Parts: sequence; structure tokens; C-alpha cells
Amino acid sequence: MNRVILMGRLTRDPEVRYSQGERSMAIARYTLAVDRRGRRGQDGDQGQTADFINIVAFDRAGEFAEKYFRQGMRVLVSGRIQTGSYTNKEGQRVYTTDIIVDDQEFADSKGAGASNGGMGGGSYQPASRPAPSSAIGDGFMNIPDGVEDEGLPFN
Repeated sequence: MNRVILMGRLTRDPEVRYSQGERSMAIARYTLAVDRRGRRGQDGDQGQTADFINIVAFDRAGEFAEKYFRQGMRVLVSGRIQTGSYTNKEGQRVYTTDIIVDDQEFADSKGAGASNGGMGGGSYQPASRPAPSSAIGDGFMNIPDGVEDEGLPFN
């Protein structure tokens, strides 16, 4: 069985291209920085604490990544590992390992992206939500006179 589940932060905005042909398809590529769990060395140094994993999302998943994913966001990806190889311009064999997305989703609440550990640049900043003007001290809103209970969703 070839199944992988990863949670990490985007190292940059996804790069999206569209395939040629009768049915054009989005192909999004992005890299996730995935924290390693491990032991510290004797001097307390952990060395590299993250792996940088290449992700590829096709079609609607690629369009979703293009529209919503930004650098620094924490996302959850599930899919499969795909390996390959090609010969570069210098004639050397280059081996690749990618995760092909089956499912991807946000792993943080909207507000959590604002403090992304210095990843900065391009992360989204949600607008602050004002407090309801009719809120009273006990956390409940005043319902104006004349409003019928029939319209409330929890009857």
C-alpha cells in the first residue's frame, strides 16, 4: 500500500501551470516543510529539524492550491509517493520523489497563520472581527421586541 499523510508549512506560494490539449488541467507544485521528531545530540543541537517534501496536485486540487494556499500556511496533505528520474542537461541521471495529492486541507485556523514562526511574506492576515454592537455583558445579544421565535434555527 502506498499512502502518505503529511502536515507542514508551505515554503513558498504554489507554482501552477496548465496542461496543453483538449482538456486543460491545473498542475500545482509546492514544497512542505515537515518537522522531524527526533532526539537531540549530546550538545543539544538537532541539526536539520525539517524535511522539505515536494507536493504535486492535479486538476481541481491544483486549482484549490493556487487559489487558497500561501507561503507559511500549515496544511495537511494525503496522497501517494511517486518516484521518477530524468537526465539533466549535463547528462546526469536525476532521481525525483514527489507526493501526489489525493486530499489537502488547511491545518490551522484562520487566525493562526498570522504568527507563522517567521515564515512571513505572503501569509494571509484575516481582518479582525468587530464585537456585535448589541452585545451585553453576559455574552448574549439583545433580541429586539417584535421578533418571533419561529424564525430562530434552534426551535
